[in-house]
Amino acid sequence: MTQQKIGEYAKRVRESVQKVIVGKDEQINLALVAVLCEGHILMEDVPGIGKTTLAKALAASLGCGFRRIQFTPDLLPSDVTGINYFNQKQQEFEFRPGPIFSQLVLADEINRATPRTQSALLEAMQERQVTVDGDTKPLPRPFLVMATQNPIELEGTFPLPEAQIDRFLIKLPMGYPSEQEENDILLRFEHTDPLAVLTAASNAADLQALQKQVREIKVEASLRGYIVSIVRSTRNHDDVSLGVSPRGTMALYHTSQAWAAIQGRSFVLPDDVKTLAPYVLTHRILIHPQIRLRGRRSEDIITEVVNTIPVPVES
Repeated sequence: MTQQKIGEYAKRVRESVQKVIVGKDEQINLALVAVLCEGHILMEDVPGIGKTTLAKALAASLGCGFRRIQFTPDLLPSDVTGINYFNQKQQEFEFRPGPIFSQLVLADEINRATPRTQSALLEAMQERQVTVDGDTKPLPRPFLVMATQNPIELEGTFPLPEAQIDRFLIKLPMGYPSEQEENDILLRFEHTDPLAVLTAASNAADLQALQKQVREIKVEASLRGYIVSIVRSTRNHDDVSLGVSPRGTMALYHTSQAWAAIQGRSFVLPDDVKTLAPYVLTHRILIHPQIRLRGRRSEDIITEVVNTIPVPVES
């Protein structure tokens, strides 16, 4: 059965990642949801929480190619996409691919790059291709961008444009570990780095097959209407200046399918939609500045919307 295969796959990858990451079960599951949907992840939290470590552990466990791009103000678009250079031996131009030509790309501190360099990711994230000097080149599949940013430090940073934020399937906060988890971290990393010896629990071919099977998870018509109602309510909310786009509607739909699959179900429940809405929709809305000054957050508005829309029930 489709959901059984996906559930077993998720279990293997989860157990592999947990050899490095202590706790963070929900974050690992959400990352798996993004992977199964071939969607991108924006991890926003303070430094030292484990954002980069999670990305590296996930890449190693998936058996996918991995490249890291350290975003800085002097990073150029060609440093990301690659360049055409003149090969003197061959007496012709050749393309040297940049680090974006990998299956899992870590865009570390993405908001430290200039808007011009950030925009180099737009085509890659949406269309899985890169255009250099008028020549379009496909990216390897599966293709996933995991970006990190620090929400506290604003000096020397450039806020991501809405068009780019909307291309991230999930926004994933990490949070501080509990006291016991922090103690376990010390023990796990006491003598060696478990990431250095982590082996793949899967491969790219298996992942691509399961990504297609996720779309077979059943979503009842009433649940489709529930998802649409939630998204449309964000566009009519008095505190919101920009609501969730249709891309967000599709994101909530497909992530609900993936969440149900990793739970071992062949159908989506309303609780799946409720669980994922804060992670899929929060970063896709803009609230009025005066509302933000009153302490209202995007998370509060999404929670309010989800609790307001009637949940479909079985007739």
